[in-house]
Amino acid sequence: MSWKQKIMVAALGGMLAFGAAGFAVAQTVGPNGEAATPSSALTLSDAEVAKLKEGKFTAALLWHTSSDFVSAVTAGATDEFKRLGIEVVATTDAGFDSAKQLSDVETVLAKSPSAILALPLDPVGSAKAFQAAKDKGVKLVFLSNVPSGYKQGTDYVAIVTDDLFQMGKQAADVLAKSLDGKGKVAWIFHDAQYYVTNQRDNAFKATIEKDYNDISIVDSQGIADPARAEEIGQALLTKTPDLDGIYVTWAEPAEGVLAALRSAGNAKTKVVTLDLSEPVALDMVRGGNVAGIVADKAYELGRAMATAAAYGLLGKEAPAFVVAPAITVTKENVADGYKESLNRDAPQSVLDAAK
Repeated sequence: MSWKQKIMVAALGGMLAFGAAGFAVAQTVGPNGEAATPSSALTLSDAEVAKLKEGKFTAALLWHTSSDFVSAVTAGATDEFKRLGIEVVATTDAGFDSAKQLSDVETVLAKSPSAILALPLDPVGSAKAFQAAKDKGVKLVFLSNVPSGYKQGTDYVAIVTDDLFQMGKQAADVLAKSLDGKGKVAWIFHDAQYYVTNQRDNAFKATIEKDYNDISIVDSQGIADPARAEEIGQALLTKTPDLDGIYVTWAEPAEGVLAALRSAGNAKTKVVTLDLSEPVALDMVRGGNVAGIVADKAYELGRAMATAAAYGLLGKEAPAFVVAPAITVTKENVADGYKESLNRDAPQSVLDAAK
């Protein structure tokens, strides 16, 4: 997800939001501590698919914004709905506006969808926005967040998100590999209570501390505004000019850290981050500072959301919290990584540089 998605989607009240120095679990957990179920576990029998096709069901996709990530989630959901004979009757973009999301729900309900897939923009506003859909018995499946007071199995079918712990762990593993398992690193974490980024960041830290005795996190810095990333990178390099590696919470601030490294003439310090970005991927394939990028499988998130909706339509019990796999993207697999994550080709500039 982009930084705007992470910053502007409100942190949920009552969530397990882990602080920068807080506890990091060894696996991904849901907003209310739910155990994670891998998305691969969501399956439908031939008989269930046939029943869905006979049901003449419809679905609507009510998204929070437009982006490559959302496009990939949409493609995954749309392809699965098509396989199940479920017609997508509406797709909307709330533009990060809670009032617009409420309006989108009202507009879409006129089409009487059987199911709605959505990312709630904030706990209180979204609780109101989706109330009418809930009252009509529409099967709701949420991406990452859940409206305040909503109960799984009664008010919504399931939450689907990334395997957050694995994203942080894989980032630690790829950075450690690039450093031959030893060195001094800095940890730039998301300085906000948002359980998606908090779990990812803390998983990186926990993995380094548990699995790599010869790697030390010698400095850390929180970041809320990606525009400050270059400034933060410069401060870290001034304080510890011999840093071997830097973890950055997601790709946009990583671009600022890369700018700081270039300004310092530093070609040695390795960087690892989360989520695909053309500038970060370009640096990686050109043999620059970036050691690797860990991404979610956005297309698979969409497929899993659609399948969860089918569970609801069938009256089949669904797991409360579903996670899609994380993948490590390096110079060697960048073309496949983009397809696996976003279901599209990598930017031409990246493909050309990787030749």
